[in-house]
Amino acid sequence: MNYCSECGARVGLRIPEGEDRPRHVCPACAAIHYQNPKMVVGTLPVINDQILLCRRAIDPRRNFWTLPAGWLENGETVAACALRETFEEAWATVTDLQAYTLVNLPHINQLYLILRARLVDHDFRPGPESLEVRLFLVSEIPWQNIAFSAISETLRLYCQDQARGEFPFRILDGEPPP
Repeated sequence: MNYCSECGARVGLRIPEGEDRPRHVCPACAAIHYQNPKMVVGTLPVINDQILLCRRAIDPRRNFWTLPAGWLENGETVAACALRETFEEAWATVTDLQAYTLVNLPHINQLYLILRARLVDHDFRPGPESLEVRLFLVSEIPWQNIAFSAISETLRLYCQDQARGEFPFRILDGEPPP
């Protein structure tokens, strides 16, 4: 951040009184500009023991598989975001949303919240951000072509949980790539 969104003056980094870390602070109007992690919300859509995955049509990780997910918008609930992203990426309708994984990715200032969901029917197709949308049995998941570590970890846990028939909510800490 270079300029204050309140008054347009050039900002500088300093630790405001009562805080513990540097923030962008405007010397002209004293506005403190907080930069917080972005949240990605998505679904793990399931029907008849199959998982719906989308092959990305956009960067990053074009041509790799992922769960339908995207940025939470201002003024939007996580449930509304999950439904919207699933529809936008796969033209799919889901129901029975249940929080499943929250993956902290502090190295890129992101959080992933994935909700388990029941795919309503087989009426789905690629949206504008997907090249292909397909159902996979657990044994068919293309592990070497999963786009993001948060998605791989969520799918790995789902495979274990499906075998047990229990799906607890988990909070995970993602690691930066080697």
